[in-house]
Formats: sequence, structure tokens, C-alpha cells
Amino acid sequence: MHSEARPTPRDDLAHYLRSYVQEMAFGDEDPDLVMDRYHTPDIAWLTDGLHLDRARLIAHARPARRNVTRCDLHVHDTLICGDRVAARYTMTAVTRGRTIVTEIHMFGRLAPDGRLRRIDQLTRTPPATAQR
Repeated sequence: MHSEARPTPRDDLAHYLRSYVQEMAFGDEDPDLVMDRYHTPDIAWLTDGLHLDRARLIAHARPARRNVTRCDLHVHDTLICGDRVAARYTMTAVTRGRTIVTEIHMFGRLAPDGRLRRIDQLTRTPPATAQR
């Protein structure tokens, strides 16, 4: 079950974006608990048309924890309207010897408890950073 002590995506979308990435990539807590804090068990997450279910998202955390040395998010815009959310942000991930910059446009659907139940993301590598 998710923790009531921390804000849900409905409460503060920018906080969710930063916290989720930090907790999944660098946290000591079990990725299952982090996932359940912010997302419903039936989360549907589509990034550039690729569907990631809960199990695949959790599996993605393990290599991230091994390989990512730093991850910064610059949240440009967020919008919450009823059970829908949207955000535009830039993520800069530093792995061993490589910096990856990604612009992300996220659209989501909230469950009644404020957690995310669907995410659709479009990503791109900004032209100025494509050669890094």
C-alpha cells in the first residue's frame, strides 16, 4: 500500500516526478514499494509506444541502480485537471562515462486515490545534446 506521509501525483506532480526517479534509481527501499506508492497495481505506462507494465518497470530499476550515478530533472510545466495530469520536463541522466539528456512530454490518468494508473510519454533527445 502507498504511504500517506508523502504526496501523491495528484497532490504535487513535480514532486512526484523528482521523487519517483530518485527513489527508483538511488533509493534503498524495495522498488515494489516505491512503485506502489505512486502507481496503481494495474499501471499502464507507454513510452514512445512501448508498453511497460508494473513488472517491467520494477525490473528497470535494478540496472538503473547499478549504472546511473546522477539524475537531474528540470520540470518545465505541470498541469492537473480532475483525473488527468500533464508534464513537460527534461531529464539528465549520468551513467558511467555517458550523459543522456531526454525531453519528456507526459500525459497521465489518476486513480481516485491520487496515484497514477496510466502514463503516456513522448520523448526526444534535444539536438544540442545528441552528440554527447
